Amino acid sequence: MYAWIWQRLPGAWPAKTATALGVVLAVAAVLWYVAFPRLEAAIQFDHGVVQTPAPSGSAIPGD
Repeated sequence: MYAWIWQRLPGAWPAKTATALGVVLAVAAVLWYVAFPRLEAAIQFDHGVVQTPAPSGSAIPGD
C-alpha cells in the first residue's frame, strides 16, 4: 500500500518526501486539535478508576 501511495505522489523523491511529510503532519494536527479533544470529552482519560479508601483510626491494617 505504501508503494502504491509513493508511486501516485507527484515529482522526484525529494518532492514526494516533502509531500508525504506534509500529509502526515496535517493528519497529526487534525487528530491533535479535533479528534482527540472530542474523544477526551467522551472517554475522560484523566479520571482514575482506583479510589482511595477512607482513612481508618489505625495505621496497622487489620486492627
